[in-house]
Amino acid sequence: MALGRFFFVCLGGAAGTAARYLLGGWAQRVLGTAFPYGTLFVNLIGSFLIAIIMHFGLDKGLIKPDLRVVLTTGVMGGFTTYSSFNYETMRLLQDGAVGLGLLNMAATFVGCLLAGGAGLLLARFIAGA
Repeated sequence: MALGRFFFVCLGGAAGTAARYLLGGWAQRVLGTAFPYGTLFVNLIGSFLIAIIMHFGLDKGLIKPDLRVVLTTGVMGGFTTYSSFNYETMRLLQDGAVGLGLLNMAATFVGCLLAGGAGLLLARFIAGA
């Protein structure tokens, strides 16, 4: 792996994180905090953008591999990891691996809820509350 590629992936991650922060803050100011609008917007936009990047990069060959990695792993990874989950699941479904696509959805949804619950229980145990 080239050091330059690594640097640009990190730089892209910082840009994605900054964009997520700014969008989340904007959504909170404009729409309030009763619903996580910022997270929803980030996930929707990230899923939309990663599909475009991957289509132009992998299917059409219009985005060079290094730039594609910077945009997906870096920028989109900093912006939202949901976009990767979304693209990978869509790809499984498009490739006819419906069972694997559904398994990925169920495992991610249920697994993340269980992992979050376990983390909360552990934190409460450690904190004594």
